[in-house]
Amino acid sequence: MATRATKIVATLGPATSDPALLVAMLRAGVNVVRLNFSHGISQDHIDRAAAVREAAKEVGREVAIMADLQGPKIRVGKFADGKVQLVEGASFVLDAARETLGDIEAVGLDYKELPRDVKAGDVLLLNDGLIVLNVEAVRGAAVHTKVVVGGELSNNKGINKQGGGLSAPALTAKDMEDIKTAMALQADYVAVSFPQSATDMELARQLCNVAGAPYKHKTGLIAKIERAEAIPNLASILKASDGIMVARGDLAVEVGNAAVPALQKRMIRMAHEHDKVVITATQMMESMILAPVPTRAEVSDVANAVLDGTDAVMLSAETAAGKYPLETVKQMAAICLAAEEANDAELNLKTANKSFRRIDQSIAMGALFTAHHCGAKAIVAMTDSGSTALWMSRFNMHMPIYALTTRLSTQRRMAMYRNVRPLLMDTSYDRDTALADAESHLIRRGIVQSGDIYAITCGEPMGEPGGTNLLKICRVK
Repeated sequence: MATRATKIVATLGPATSDPALLVAMLRAGVNVVRLNFSHGISQDHIDRAAAVREAAKEVGREVAIMADLQGPKIRVGKFADGKVQLVEGASFVLDAARETLGDIEAVGLDYKELPRDVKAGDVLLLNDGLIVLNVEAVRGAAVHTKVVVGGELSNNKGINKQGGGLSAPALTAKDMEDIKTAMALQADYVAVSFPQSATDMELARQLCNVAGAPYKHKTGLIAKIERAEAIPNLASILKASDGIMVARGDLAVEVGNAAVPALQKRMIRMAHEHDKVVITATQMMESMILAPVPTRAEVSDVANAVLDGTDAVMLSAETAAGKYPLETVKQMAAICLAAEEANDAELNLKTANKSFRRIDQSIAMGALFTAHHCGAKAIVAMTDSGSTALWMSRFNMHMPIYALTTRLSTQRRMAMYRNVRPLLMDTSYDRDTALADAESHLIRRGIVQSGDIYAITCGEPMGEPGGTNLLKICRVK
């Protein structure tokens, strides 16, 4: 049976609270579970994480847990009637000083800094861009606007400024507390919302390291690219992160819908070039919140992200609050597999002439090229940190990469990597014994059989992170 290379991230929520359903979703192909810290309290996330670990144990396959921080609340306040209907041409005031509930003329702000961030002539987009307001004047704490595109505006809807320029810091006091919770439940990844620069990610890293120290736990950091300001800083943000998320919702509102597809391709390409993981997210199977099958456009969207080389595709409300969470996962898995089978394997010839400063990178690339040309059944990386498997996964190959590690945290982290099958294996620190153990492990799992060729990499001495220095081509007896 064909195995899928692209990983699936599924968000948990009210629709996925049944333990039996969670087990079924993991069996259907979920590799990473997202805990959305925009909703619920700390104990909710701790309980869900425990449920994920139990479900993974039942399925017999480790999955990664990603804690997604809320980030700054760049939102309007609440209305007396819960919502208003804004009409084109009407005046509407966004008032940071307002303490009473909103009405058809004005509403308060959760984001108190808005009056400092805007000026006359700016365009504000509310509720994911469905409502458009033109700023006419800023008087004290009040932003006076004219409605350009009207519609229903309800409590706590988001605010974006066309072209970017809102100054809210990426990490709020709530995020800092949530990082402590994420480290307590030993999240494998933490996703940072609205970072503008590498500095935001470096601060998040420091906070995670401090909060994780009592648990001896280090997490992977994912930068959610959803602000216009992040685009010019992509390279430095990538260097400061372990991966990025193409968060197409807020990003589309700030830069315009038409710009997003090209940006998505650019971000995926840059993530590969920097040896980082990349998740493509937002509205991938949106119609399946209410319908049992996706639209043709959604099928094409998921397939194109796969063809571009994304590590993972993400489901949000589809699995958190939708009517068909299990069906959605099954459909997404089928789309990914079909796209991969139609995609020709290729090795970038530019890389063949590339100079590597690190021995372990050279070994990883050597394994790819050798396995490709000698028709190997699999590539095997014995890895402590997961780096060797990550480098190998940056290339579009139909040959599976089996990453054998003695570290449970590394196994879980690698669940995000495209085309990597992470396996936990206790082994000796003696090289020959370890290689023999690895082959036995592969035979037991039915990965290789008598006569098959496979490439295996490891480090000598064994067990040192970043120490991969050996490539061996083996034929199973």
